[in-house]
Amino acid sequence: MRDLLPFLRLYKKHWFGLTAGIVLALATLCSAIGLLTLSGWFIAASALAGLTIGSNFNYMLPAGGVRGFSIARTAGRWGERVVSHDATFKLLAELRIYFFRRLTPLIPGRIGSLRDADLLNRMVADVDAMDHVYLRLISPLIVGSLGIVAISSFLFWFEPSLGLTLGGILLTMMIALPIVFYRLGAGHGRVISQTKSTLRVSLLDWIQGQAELNIFGASQRYRQQAEDEQQTLLCAQRKMAGITGLASAGLLAANGLTLVLMLWLAADGIAGNKPDPFVAMVAFATMASFELMAPVAGAFQYLGQTITSAKRLNEVLQTPPDTPFKPDGYANVAKGKLTFSGVSYRYHGAEQDALSDVNLEVAAGKKIALLGRTGCGKSTLLQLITRNWDPQRGTILIDDVSLTEWQESALRKSIAVVSQRVDIFNGTLRNNLKMANSSASDDDFKEVLNQVGLQVLLEEPGLDMWLGDGGRLLSGGEKRRLSIARALLRNAPVLLLDEPTEGLDARTEQQILSLILEHAKNKTVVFITHRLIGLTDMDEICLMDEGRIIEQGSHQTLKAQNGRYSALLKRL
Repeated sequence: MRDLLPFLRLYKKHWFGLTAGIVLALATLCSAIGLLTLSGWFIAASALAGLTIGSNFNYMLPAGGVRGFSIARTAGRWGERVVSHDATFKLLAELRIYFFRRLTPLIPGRIGSLRDADLLNRMVADVDAMDHVYLRLISPLIVGSLGIVAISSFLFWFEPSLGLTLGGILLTMMIALPIVFYRLGAGHGRVISQTKSTLRVSLLDWIQGQAELNIFGASQRYRQQAEDEQQTLLCAQRKMAGITGLASAGLLAANGLTLVLMLWLAADGIAGNKPDPFVAMVAFATMASFELMAPVAGAFQYLGQTITSAKRLNEVLQTPPDTPFKPDGYANVAKGKLTFSGVSYRYHGAEQDALSDVNLEVAAGKKIALLGRTGCGKSTLLQLITRNWDPQRGTILIDDVSLTEWQESALRKSIAVVSQRVDIFNGTLRNNLKMANSSASDDDFKEVLNQVGLQVLLEEPGLDMWLGDGGRLLSGGEKRRLSIARALLRNAPVLLLDEPTEGLDARTEQQILSLILEHAKNKTVVFITHRLIGLTDMDEICLMDEGRIIEQGSHQTLKAQNGRYSALLKRL
């Protein structure tokens, strides 16, 4: 139950709507019990009055009460559903936003081992399971407890023994049912929650990898794995449905036995009187009282599933980020000076450092190229500048301020990145560009698309073009140029380029590099490449190998040294 505490704290913000839902649920329950109780007494009293010659019976008042309870029950049910579900859906929306905000700082560090499908399942299915906390746990228990007090007090007023008997039975069931059905449903609930995640992963693997799986003849094996997960889920759901049926049968049996007991106690009359229509009232009140017990069994039957989902969410929510930012840290936009002092970094489980004692200073407005073979530490250096990770040794400063002292928002505004991996979201071209600069206009978007050679995307439907999941409607080169367009729109003082022209033809590559350099005249540029393209335009070149800078200087200086850089040039 401790896993649910973080989510219960979120209820404070929506306490009014949730409390109003509980009040309306209690009023609806009392109206339903009152309707059946009054109807039973009214029918019995009317029949007895008809058999008694010369008797006077006021049927107008109870008839009005029946109509009033009926209207109140209908209106209360509608109002309770509207109010409680509105508050719950707002709470779930807020929880998803909170989850995403907590998730973002953990990427790509602590949760790098989690699959995208698993994270999606946590954000969708596991968050949805949290509505059980209020709708199936808190509300039914509070309403049920207050309902037991109300119906017991009502019968106690007529006959204390009847009120105490019914109240004792209902209270015993209120305590016993949660224990019994939690134990019955806990295991199956955990299986349902966990299998939903593994099934989503299996299905996405099978669907998204169809081309490769068919080529290597593994499609049937992946499909069988998804079907096995589906059967496990269906089996657990079938067992949960059986437990639900058992709960309904048990409640019906308990209702019948309690009704027989109450009729036996009331058969000789109530409050010392002869048997009269109040006996029927007691009978119908007993039958109606079990309406408040129905949600209790279901609440605890699914509690195991809810707790499992809460644990899965807490794995993300309670994980501290590798690189925590200070909310009150340095908040100015950077001028562009970069300083690396004794920077070393080693990936978890690696045998040697990815970066080892790197010392480098880049003045504001200067352009530096990091050159070297794949795996020499170039991209790792960029990851450290953006604080995806922090170096184990040494410090990185921007404008002579340590990265650990920066506010996250200020750091993000100061840096634009063109990375090797281009993320295109399943949305319109306009929305994918607006991520870089939310204040840019459509004319700005069209201008930058023309600059990077994507005029063809401005044909109908233009900026409203839907790019598809992962930008599947774009070629690899178009994705790369769209990433560069975002960087131009970002217009940050520090520009980090990680193989920005990879996959482009030579002519387009030269055009894009010229465009970037023209855009970055007064900006600090860190240009990563393993190709000898555009290096003559750099103020300084750093040749890296095995995590170290082994040569450093301008193009002409390094060429004249006849070292590793000069040897690379001669190979062309």
